[in-house]
Amino acid sequence: MRSLQIAQIIIAVSLMLAILLQNRGVGLSGIFGGSGNVYRTKRGIEKKLFILTIILGVLFFSISLAVMLLYKG
Repeated sequence: MRSLQIAQIIIAVSLMLAILLQNRGVGLSGIFGGSGNVYRTKRGIEKKLFILTIILGVLFFSISLAVMLLYKG
């Protein structure tokens, strides 16, 4: 039980880092029409970081659900 909570904390920190490391591109200029490359493809490390973020998100959700169900019963 305790190991799930530790794993959840580690995954949460990793997920935050993965989100913060992703390239934001042009920032606020996209709001005012400054970005022209909205539909570009991800390549290399950017694609791997994107996939890692999805995997970490699914793992975090799964572990959170497991902890909730184990504590409920």
